[in-house]
Amino acid sequence: MLLVSLFFSVATLAEQKETLGDWDVHYIAFDSTFITPDIAKHYGIVRSKYNGVINISVLNTESQIAQSAVLTGTARNLLGVSKKLLFKEIKEGDAIYYLAVIAFSDQETFRISVDINDGKDKQVLKFQHKFYVE
Repeated sequence: MLLVSLFFSVATLAEQKETLGDWDVHYIAFDSTFITPDIAKHYGIVRSKYNGVINISVLNTESQIAQSAVLTGTARNLLGVSKKLLFKEIKEGDAIYYLAVIAFSDQETFRISVDINDGKDKQVLKFQHKFYVE
Protein backbone atom coordinates (compact mmCIF):
# COMPACT_ATOMS: atom_id res chain seq x y z
CA MET A 1 0.00 0.00 0.00
CA LEU A 2 2.99 2.28 0.43
CA LEU A 3 3.66 2.32 -3.29
CA VAL A 4 0.02 2.97 -4.13
CA SER A 5 -0.12 6.00 -1.84
CA LEU A 6 3.13 7.35 -3.30
CA PHE A 7 1.86 7.06 -6.85
CA PHE A 8 -1.43 8.72 -6.01
CA SER A 9 0.40 11.71 -4.53
CA VAL A 10 2.80 12.00 -7.49
CA ALA A 11 0.05 11.15 -9.97
CA THR A 12 -2.14 14.06 -8.95
CA LEU A 13 0.59 16.33 -10.29
CA ALA A 14 1.39 14.73 -13.63
CA GLU A 15 -0.59 11.60 -14.39
CA GLN A 16 -1.81 11.17 -17.92
CA LYS A 17 -4.37 8.82 -19.43
CA GLU A 18 -5.10 7.44 -22.86
CA THR A 19 -7.94 5.20 -23.93
CA LEU A 20 -6.57 2.42 -26.12
CA GLY A 21 -9.17 -0.09 -27.32
CA ASP A 22 -11.00 -1.39 -24.23
CA TRP A 23 -8.39 -0.01 -21.84
CA ASP A 24 -7.79 3.20 -19.95
CA VAL A 25 -4.01 3.36 -19.71
CA HIS A 26 -2.71 5.63 -16.96
CA TYR A 27 0.96 6.57 -17.10
CA ILE A 28 3.45 8.77 -15.36
CA ALA A 29 7.22 9.27 -15.49
CA PHE A 30 9.16 10.79 -12.60
CA ASP A 31 12.54 10.95 -10.92
CA SER A 32 13.36 7.91 -8.78
CA THR A 33 14.34 10.14 -5.85
CA PHE A 34 10.62 10.84 -5.31
CA ILE A 35 10.38 7.30 -3.95
CA THR A 36 11.41 6.81 -0.33
CA PRO A 37 14.44 4.56 0.30
CA ASP A 38 12.24 1.90 1.95
CA ILE A 39 9.82 1.69 -0.97
CA ALA A 40 12.67 1.70 -3.51
CA LYS A 41 14.39 -1.15 -1.68
CA HIS A 42 11.15 -3.14 -1.40
CA TYR A 43 10.55 -2.93 -5.17
CA GLY A 44 14.18 -3.21 -6.27
CA ILE A 45 14.44 0.33 -7.63
CA VAL A 46 17.80 2.08 -7.50
CA ARG A 47 17.26 5.65 -6.32
CA SER A 48 19.45 8.09 -8.18
CA LYS A 49 19.14 11.59 -9.52
CA TYR A 50 19.98 9.98 -12.89
CA ASN A 51 17.24 7.31 -12.80
CA GLY A 52 13.64 7.85 -13.78
CA VAL A 53 10.66 5.59 -13.20
CA ILE A 54 7.87 4.94 -15.67
CA ASN A 55 4.66 3.74 -14.02
CA ILE A 56 1.80 2.37 -16.13
CA SER A 57 -1.54 0.88 -15.09
CA VAL A 58 -4.05 -0.70 -17.46
CA LEU A 59 -7.74 -0.58 -16.51
CA ASN A 60 -10.81 -1.92 -18.25
CA THR A 61 -12.56 1.15 -19.68
CA GLU A 62 -16.04 0.16 -18.46
CA SER A 63 -15.36 -1.53 -15.11
CA GLN A 64 -12.12 0.29 -14.21
CA ILE A 65 -10.75 -3.07 -12.99
CA ALA A 66 -6.96 -3.42 -13.23
CA GLN A 67 -5.85 -5.61 -16.12
CA SER A 68 -2.90 -7.98 -16.23
CA ALA A 69 -0.80 -7.68 -19.39
CA VAL A 70 2.71 -7.97 -20.74
CA LEU A 71 4.42 -4.62 -21.31
CA THR A 72 7.52 -4.15 -23.45
CA GLY A 73 8.90 -0.89 -24.64
CA THR A 74 11.63 1.40 -25.81
CA ALA A 75 12.65 4.94 -25.04
CA ARG A 76 14.45 6.88 -27.77
CA ASN A 77 16.16 10.18 -26.99
CA LEU A 78 16.27 13.08 -29.45
CA LEU A 79 19.67 11.92 -30.77
CA GLY A 80 18.13 8.57 -31.71
CA VAL A 81 19.74 6.53 -28.93
CA SER A 82 17.30 3.78 -27.97
CA LYS A 83 16.95 2.11 -24.56
CA LYS A 84 14.92 -1.02 -23.87
CA LEU A 85 12.37 -0.69 -21.08
CA LEU A 86 11.99 -3.69 -18.78
CA PHE A 87 8.67 -3.56 -16.96
CA LYS A 88 8.09 -5.28 -13.63
CA GLU A 89 4.52 -6.15 -12.62
CA ILE A 90 3.52 -5.05 -9.12
CA LYS A 91 0.29 -6.33 -7.57
CA GLU A 92 -1.08 -4.70 -4.43
CA GLY A 93 -4.59 -5.81 -3.56
CA ASP A 94 -6.75 -5.10 -6.61
CA ALA A 95 -4.19 -2.69 -8.10
CA ILE A 96 -1.68 -3.72 -10.77
CA TYR A 97 1.22 -1.44 -11.76
CA TYR A 98 3.99 -1.86 -14.28
CA LEU A 99 7.29 -0.17 -13.44
CA ALA A 100 10.38 0.40 -15.56
CA VAL A 101 13.53 2.28 -14.57
CA ILE A 102 15.37 4.40 -17.12
CA ALA A 103 18.74 6.12 -16.79
CA PHE A 104 18.86 9.69 -18.09
CA SER A 105 20.98 12.82 -18.37
CA ASP A 106 19.81 16.25 -17.24
CA GLN A 107 17.08 17.62 -19.48
CA GLU A 108 17.02 14.49 -21.63
CA THR A 109 13.83 13.99 -23.60
CA PHE A 110 12.59 10.53 -24.52
CA ARG A 111 9.96 9.39 -26.99
CA ILE A 112 8.52 6.36 -25.24
CA SER A 113 6.68 3.53 -26.97
CA VAL A 114 5.13 0.71 -24.92
CA ASP A 115 3.47 -2.40 -26.36
CA ILE A 116 0.65 -3.65 -24.12
CA ASN A 117 -0.51 -7.21 -24.75
CA ASP A 118 -3.00 -9.22 -22.70
CA GLY A 119 -3.08 -12.22 -25.06
CA LYS A 120 -6.35 -11.09 -26.65
CA ASP A 121 -5.60 -7.48 -27.56
CA LYS A 122 -2.46 -5.51 -28.30
CA GLN A 123 -2.18 -1.73 -28.10
CA VAL A 124 0.70 0.74 -28.26
CA LEU A 125 1.07 3.63 -25.82
CA LYS A 126 3.24 6.49 -27.08
CA PHE A 127 4.26 9.56 -25.13
CA GLN A 128 7.18 11.91 -24.62
CA HIS A 129 8.83 12.90 -21.35
CA LYS A 130 11.71 15.20 -20.38
CA PHE A 131 13.68 14.23 -17.28
CA TYR A 132 15.57 16.71 -15.10
CA VAL A 133 18.37 16.04 -12.62
CA GLU A 134 17.33 17.51 -9.28
